[in-house]
Amino acid sequence: MSALIFIVAVAMTMVGKGGGNFYVVILAIANIPMHEAATTGQFILFSASVAAMIVFQKNKSISWALTAVVGTGTALSALGGGYFSHLFSGFSLQLIFAVMLLISGAVMLIPVEEHKTNAHKKHFGMIRITSGNEVYYVNVLIVLPVVVVTGFASGMVGVSGGSFLVPLMVLAFGVSMHTAVGTASTVIAATALMGFTGHAIQGDFNPSWAVPLAFMTSIGGMVGGKFALKSKPIHLKQLFAYTNWLAALFMAFNAFYTKTTL
Repeated sequence: MSALIFIVAVAMTMVGKGGGNFYVVILAIANIPMHEAATTGQFILFSASVAAMIVFQKNKSISWALTAVVGTGTALSALGGGYFSHLFSGFSLQLIFAVMLLISGAVMLIPVEEHKTNAHKKHFGMIRITSGNEVYYVNVLIVLPVVVVTGFASGMVGVSGGSFLVPLMVLAFGVSMHTAVGTASTVIAATALMGFTGHAIQGDFNPSWAVPLAFMTSIGGMVGGKFALKSKPIHLKQLFAYTNWLAALFMAFNAFYTKTTL
């Protein structure tokens, strides 16, 4: 399980998702109860994201302004999602998880122009964000509801908000793929921490396997971050979409398999 999770940490960090989706799949298939799997997934996701964040920051591939805009709402709503996850069955959580991944994977393959500026679209709710030499115009009235829903759903099923935040930044803001991945890693760290806290309050944390796995994902996060900076954006987008769909299929299969064998 440690070897699989290390590989996932490398691959998922490359596309700004941290690996929470596959972590939960691996843990669930290993017959760990869904709520404990979600809790452990958030904990090791936090570890991988912090390690990746350090690598991206050294390369100046993090937009702290975008982190502040989307990170706060996502992290706080993830806390609520983790806490209220007990209102849903493990089967329901897995199906919600699969649908989220299918949608975000398809959206990521939509062609988009990077580094676009929408200065002529200034109006109420639109804010200007500068990151290095890049300028973005963000419609807060649209972004905030999206990140709140994303954070709540992500915290509830134990996955990272990167599955939706990366497409949001690339498609809506015209952010470069490398900057989106680096920024998402930072947001994911905060989201995972809050989601983990919500789950842990419910008593679902088991450190006996979570701590060793967190060590593995930390190393994987650093390796994945370095690989991401050397990869072409189009390849990162394809990897993002394909791994999302693969995780969705695995989770859906596991949900129905578990239900029919109980």
